[in-house]
Amino acid sequence: MTQYDYIVIGAGSAGCVIANRLTEDPDTTVLLLEAGNPDTKPEIQIPLECTNLPGTEVDWGYFSEPEPYLNNRKIFCPRGKVLGGSSSINFLMYIRGNPHDYDHWQELGNPGWSYQDVLPYFKKSENQQRGASKYHAVDGELSVTDFISPTAISQRFVDAAVALGYDHNPDFNGMQQSGAGPFQLTVKDGKRHSAAAAFLVPILQRPNLTTITGALVTRLLFEGTRTVGVEYLHERTLHQARVNSEVILSAGAFDSPKLLMLSGIGDAEQLQALGIELVANLPGVGQNLQDHVVVPVPYEATGDLHTAITSNGIAESGLFLHSEGNLDTAPDLELIFGPILFAPPGYAHSSLGFTGLVTLTHPQNIGSVKLRSQSVGSAQSLDPKDIPIIQMNYLQSQSDVQKLIEGVKLIRKLFHTSAFDEFRGKEVAPGADVTSDAALEAYIRETCGTVYHPVGTCKMGTDSMAVVDPELQVRGVEGLRVVDASIMPTLTTGHTNAPTIMIGEKAADLIKAKGRVSQRVSAAIAS
Repeated sequence: MTQYDYIVIGAGSAGCVIANRLTEDPDTTVLLLEAGNPDTKPEIQIPLECTNLPGTEVDWGYFSEPEPYLNNRKIFCPRGKVLGGSSSINFLMYIRGNPHDYDHWQELGNPGWSYQDVLPYFKKSENQQRGASKYHAVDGELSVTDFISPTAISQRFVDAAVALGYDHNPDFNGMQQSGAGPFQLTVKDGKRHSAAAAFLVPILQRPNLTTITGALVTRLLFEGTRTVGVEYLHERTLHQARVNSEVILSAGAFDSPKLLMLSGIGDAEQLQALGIELVANLPGVGQNLQDHVVVPVPYEATGDLHTAITSNGIAESGLFLHSEGNLDTAPDLELIFGPILFAPPGYAHSSLGFTGLVTLTHPQNIGSVKLRSQSVGSAQSLDPKDIPIIQMNYLQSQSDVQKLIEGVKLIRKLFHTSAFDEFRGKEVAPGADVTSDAALEAYIRETCGTVYHPVGTCKMGTDSMAVVDPELQVRGVEGLRVVDASIMPTLTTGHTNAPTIMIGEKAADLIKAKGRVSQRVSAAIAS
């Protein structure tokens, strides 16, 4: 049986960072296991193809269960199944979140996670096209750039917002987040710069790194409560690998809790009902699922907007705002503008257009992830290849619905300023005749979906529902950490790829620090 100092499960936004940082020490061996294949699909590299990647072979293709507050619709929840994980299929947007987000994490009982604590880790990864500053750095692996050829209409969105009294904000990751301005992307030389491209591809030849793709981890291995290795399926054969120091679980907000539960870590009553031998009773595993919800407001355009292939098409500029006017908190609405027409099913339209997306940055919906089982006689049968049961519970709060209604009204107001006069065609959805709050609510419940930002299912903290401690160590066991978006106790304000990379950077230092302590203890015992 093979043996490594560390085993990393999942080559996504955090896993690629962890693999890179741990193998900087040539004496440290790392096994990186990824269920997907190499990132060779050509469309991955073309930013404008990002909307065509979900539903292909590089996507897990998850769906939620019927959502009770959305007319029992199942919501498509794509997740990257490829080197780079979701950073290889996302919309490439680089948004760190708001300082309030991280200060709140610390207030929830997570010392070391305040904004001042995490800012250096954002900067550590970053190679910022605009240069170094108090908020940015240029020595990191991840290329963060402006749009190479933004469409003219995207600047009109910023102009419209400023005309309505909102601040112009050239940098959502700088001194303040609120206001209107251009987004930045993780792009290098006109191509997607995923976590794999930035952190993994340059180090694949390190002799102390072993990377296996097409490897689905089926369970963690324990001796008592000590994590000693993993079992994984590769080329239709089960393999096992042993670990000397730690297993790092970076499989994402759906699959990290799934693997913990399959391995005996979760709610004791639920696991025992499924016939799973209990290792640690952690009722928070799979709970606290949070995600951003979005509503499209598409318009036809009077002509071709000439969207470049280096654009993501769906989000060139945006507006962060406080709908209730409380500037002492993080913005609660994000309006996203893109120069392509993104219409819900069933709404007739031409191919030319632009879209406003209304996003709640801190919705009240709390969902869950559970194991999917099948009854076999009187027993329950589990297959590690089965997708988990995902319940998002979008729009369970009426206050969320009301904020989205106000957001749709604001999008319309922006699109009907003079800045859009030469571009504006008819409103495709919900349609100009849909004006009452009741009709807008019906449209929202009919069409809203995910922004692909699931977090929170292995949350960090010290309360009874916390799964990992502030050093991301799984409570109740040894030698196991979770390092991905599932550890976020609450959603960040914006998009989650940059925060997940930051989590990987910080975790790598935590892991290295513990390794140095262990070495000193071992040396002291030996002497």
